[in-house]
Amino acid sequence: MQRRVKNRAIEKIVVTAAIAAVYAVLTAISSAFGLAFSGIQFRLSEALTILPVFSPYAVAGLTLGCFISNLASPFGIFDMVFGTLSTLIAAYLTRKLSCVTFKNVPILAPLPPVVVGAGIVGAMIAFLLPEGFSAYAFIFSALSVGLGQFVVCYGLGIPLFFLIRKLQLFKDE
Repeated sequence: MQRRVKNRAIEKIVVTAAIAAVYAVLTAISSAFGLAFSGIQFRLSEALTILPVFSPYAVAGLTLGCFISNLASPFGIFDMVFGTLSTLIAAYLTRKLSCVTFKNVPILAPLPPVVVGAGIVGAMIAFLLPEGFSAYAFIFSALSVGLGQFVVCYGLGIPLFFLIRKLQLFKDE
């Protein structure tokens, strides 16, 4: 019994760390092309936001990976705090929505990163503009962040879901 508990703890650490590492690497690749921290963000790593459907450990892994990635953000401490908080909330909600399926596809699971990211990151960008916050700046920032999130979370996240399910990369949690 003791060994099973220890193995489960090690599994949790390994899965969490692996997801965090892959998220950070994919964000760095996106950043190299100017796509990670701009108004319209096409972070390849955001495709991984589908992972909480498969494992509760993905919530911590995505959050940690986002925090590590945001250490390089031009928005500094604000992105480390609010960008990471956005990912934590979105990953948690993705996990909760994973049971809502259409033909065994968690069609709503990619939605929290889109909506939460648009709201929190969009607000952060609008507040940090040199000219100061305005409703127009917030709406523009939220829509541009949300658009990027939508394209990646649905355009890459759903195909990633099918690939993971086909390859059975996660055991039933």
